[in-house]
Amino acid sequence: MWGMIATWRMALEGVVTASQMLSQGALATQTVVDAVVEVEDFPLYKSVGYGGLPTENGDVELDAAFMDGDSLAFGAVGSLIDIANPVRVAQALSRERFNSVLVGQGAREWALSQGFSARKMLTERALQHYRKRCQQTIDKGLSPYDGHDTVGIISRDKYGSMSVATSTSGLFMKRRGRLGDSPVIGSGFYCDSQIGAATATGVGEDLMKGCTSYEIVRRMAQGMPPQQAADSVVFELEDRLMSRFGRVGDLSVVCMNADGMFGASTNISNFSFVVASEAQPPTVYLAERHLNTTRYVPADETWMNDYAARIRAPIVMEEVRYD
Repeated sequence: MWGMIATWRMALEGVVTASQMLSQGALATQTVVDAVVEVEDFPLYKSVGYGGLPTENGDVELDAAFMDGDSLAFGAVGSLIDIANPVRVAQALSRERFNSVLVGQGAREWALSQGFSARKMLTERALQHYRKRCQQTIDKGLSPYDGHDTVGIISRDKYGSMSVATSTSGLFMKRRGRLGDSPVIGSGFYCDSQIGAATATGVGEDLMKGCTSYEIVRRMAQGMPPQQAADSVVFELEDRLMSRFGRVGDLSVVCMNADGMFGASTNISNFSFVVASEAQPPTVYLAERHLNTTRYVPADETWMNDYAARIRAPIVMEEVRYD
């Protein structure tokens, strides 16, 4: 039975297209990348791909990863500047025996040598967002580190093969060269077709402290249902960080096992994710924490309409007062 699960509402259109392909017999390796590409190409999603928010230096540095659950081959890029569709570069790297992870200038040079397209990824709208966020944070002496909505998608095809892919512009106003969990195998993603797959979104510095995605897959291998595996990993990590580090950021995950069962967990109140399978059409769920479990319900029409209006709303700068 084919299936797909993805982080955030922004993945919906890509999941719709990919689920149609899966139903017709397309492979997990193809559909998961195509679904992420659709998110990367949509300029209104300011945390992924074209139109992503820039670093403190004003550059859009993109991270992406891909993993084939049959072979365990993976590829990842980090701090990639002005190359369209970094997830396709990551997939191409997964076919390399060595040099599977490339960052910065090396990643860009390799991508161009392989025929990937150069493209200026900073849009005027993203620049306006950047200026407004600076106005709301740095100009007021507040921390700018906010905004980290990675798209992570898991695909299972009719033949039982699984793949996972991620893409993000990372933490808003991050320092040049900063990497989060998204391109780090075992933290931002992991996939084994014989067991299952997981992918994460949130504060990468915290997610990496628990090797979050690998740990979820490991627990599924021990027989845990996906939902239990996801909740146990997220809330145990949260408790550990609070007791030993004193604070914890946003932690959200989605996962799917080899039988197509899915799970999602979050320690925030506004996490959305998308699921599609032979048993159900593409559906957006809204998840929130309830004690040490995660509850979710399908998003209603009002929420969906509000979301569409919000991402398309004009950007209004705050009025500067000098009195």
